[in-house]
Amino acid sequence: MLLILSEEQKEHLRFLISLEIDVILEFARISLDFILKGSSNLKILQAAAQKLGVDINIVKNGISGLQHVFTESSRLMIGEIDFQDSVMTLGFSKEVISALLQLYLENRKEVRNILLEMTLAIPHYHELEWRFDVELASRSLRHQTNPVIIMKLHTKEGEKNTADILQTDPVNLIHLTTELENAMQEMKTAYCRRIVRNIK
Repeated sequence: MLLILSEEQKEHLRFLISLEIDVILEFARISLDFILKGSSNLKILQAAAQKLGVDINIVKNGISGLQHVFTESSRLMIGEIDFQDSVMTLGFSKEVISALLQLYLENRKEVRNILLEMTLAIPHYHELEWRFDVELASRSLRHQTNPVIIMKLHTKEGEKNTADILQTDPVNLIHLTTELENAMQEMKTAYCRRIVRNIK
């Protein structure tokens, strides 16, 4: 799977093509440092801009472009060949591509772990208790059948356990079951599998 870059991101990265390999690698190290440490050092950016004789925004955009390349490649777990092909389309030399690949391979697990920490933690299923109650009669209605299903849904979020009481009738439960089964069938389609693969 090739990395998809917007025209704006490609434009930001084109600035780097004209630079020496050592300078490009320094940009790559700075961008990885920003990803892993979570903050940008304005002094480093200003020094780089002065040294190259360009506006600081050009430097920021170049680093931002490299950050996108490293984060998206790590998120999608792009392989070596696909990474090289993706970077090659930007116009970098073979030496630069090889050096960027090396940096990517050395840091992708750490970058991926940071991305996983940033994702929302949502509760997940732990256990379900249920009971079937049927009301056969009341003072006002002597002949009736009123079935109710009561459920206790246990969920976990990290170390935190939560229990919710739910109540429904058989008709709604059958409808809910049908909808969930339809959703499970939909997840088996090629379109949904492609979306899930890209999210991971």
